[in-house]
Amino acid sequence: MSEPAVEAKVEVKQASKEVKESENAAEKYSAMTVSKNSEMNMGELASSVFSAVPTHKPVKKQIQFVEEKQEFSRFPTKTGRRSLSRSISQSSTDSYSSAASYTDSSDDETSPRDKTQINSKGSSDFCVKNIKQNEFGRREIEIAEQDMSALISLRKRAQSEKPLAGAKIVGCTHITAQTAVLIETLVALGAQCRWTACNIYSTQNEVAAALSETGVAVFAWKGESEDDFWWCIDRCVNTEGWQPNMILDDGGDLTHWVYKKYPNVFKKIRGIVEESVTGVHRLYQLSKAGKLCVPAMNVNDSVTKQKFDNLYCCRESILDGLKRTTDVMFGGKQVVICGYGEVGKGCCAALKALGAIVYVTEIDPICALQACMDGFRVVKLNEVIRQVDIIITCTGNKNVVTRDQLDRMKNGSIVCNMGHSNTEIDVASLRTPELTWERVRSQVDHVIWPDGKRVILLAEGRLLNLSCSTVPTFVLSITATTQALALIELYNAPEGRYKQDVYLLPKKMDEYVASLHLTTFDAHLTELTDDQAKYLGLNKNGPFKPNYYRY
Repeated sequence: MSEPAVEAKVEVKQASKEVKESENAAEKYSAMTVSKNSEMNMGELASSVFSAVPTHKPVKKQIQFVEEKQEFSRFPTKTGRRSLSRSISQSSTDSYSSAASYTDSSDDETSPRDKTQINSKGSSDFCVKNIKQNEFGRREIEIAEQDMSALISLRKRAQSEKPLAGAKIVGCTHITAQTAVLIETLVALGAQCRWTACNIYSTQNEVAAALSETGVAVFAWKGESEDDFWWCIDRCVNTEGWQPNMILDDGGDLTHWVYKKYPNVFKKIRGIVEESVTGVHRLYQLSKAGKLCVPAMNVNDSVTKQKFDNLYCCRESILDGLKRTTDVMFGGKQVVICGYGEVGKGCCAALKALGAIVYVTEIDPICALQACMDGFRVVKLNEVIRQVDIIITCTGNKNVVTRDQLDRMKNGSIVCNMGHSNTEIDVASLRTPELTWERVRSQVDHVIWPDGKRVILLAEGRLLNLSCSTVPTFVLSITATTQALALIELYNAPEGRYKQDVYLLPKKMDEYVASLHLTTFDAHLTELTDDQAKYLGLNKNGPFKPNYYRY
């Protein structure tokens, strides 16, 4: 027999042996899948399959697996729910780490309040998840700086003048890489800062560690309890030998705490800068009651916040948050957006572009008319509650989605919030004995009714985009620059310029913030001639619009 023939015979025998071993593996796998009494979870099943399959080179013969036909009821059975929850939770993070923070906090469940940590400078005046994560956080901040060139430019221009020298700023905002660039800019401009988080789920632990390493007193970590939240705020304000004279707030919780708990400190505050609808509403309430004893700047209603952060940021981040948490397909889904302000407009535009059928609820006839002209049907929530797939709240109000409405939603519906406050969805009403909560992945809960119906609740009704994903760095640079300028303005304003009231950012300052960001796009502004400026009655250098102008 020739040598090629011998080699061919050997190869045939080897292939036959491999096919036989593969068929044995298939039989072993089939026996496991057919067994109805098997209680294996997904991880155990995968391990068994991989251990059964031989590790030789693959053969061409296709392995045929036995399929077990199953009848599925409309809703999973109680046993099925338990096994599903068990298998998913083992592979997902029940800790408070999410896509917004790339660190895994599951390795240490000890509360930061129970740990003593010291940074490289020997300071322990901070409370974060793990100070050892600071190097990774530093890289995150450096990446954010690349897309926040305007804020870095402001830092370089004003660093030598130190316009915030002597300022002691206590801040309560989301603690992310982008916010860290703002905080470090304030420090570079001469301020001393102590910081805490305005949202218990949005803190990036590694960024908090990086700030603490540089000497900023940060009290925040992802997954704080309500008690932790207020404890962190108090630690920022109530410290020996340091008293704040400026407040930067997002939501009004810090301002409320200082006003209620430390009235003497509150009276000595030189200015408050607030960037959220909720916080601004609280400030106007204090002002109307005659209890606001310091000037405050309403950044939320500045043009550079409303028209950029609220609109463009939410237009992109709503999709990111929903995809990361649910992997939902938007095409053909029926979605209700509650509120057609700038946030609602951004959400509607994004979802419409991906083929969703979008409804809008509104209380304001002007916003409602805008929604109609943009091609959206304006409805009452109760009119469509039984048929919609997704509800997104964007109002800044409370009880926008009630328990009665949640009871009538269909199985598998998604409910989430894009407003600052966690009051828009009546989450408290869902914490009752007859309803079961299952955490299926980080920031994703299935609330299960007695009949098996599931409603998917994201971030426990808190801000979706910063709790479950990230937001575009560039647009946050616009808001952060606005906040920095507002602090500089209030701190350096001569006595008497601002009384004990709430003010909008001067138009000239809005235009300056916008101009700093135009260089990113290589944009070139047209300049007015002297004759044109005279004709319009404008200064050639601005402001170019009156205060009453609506962009």
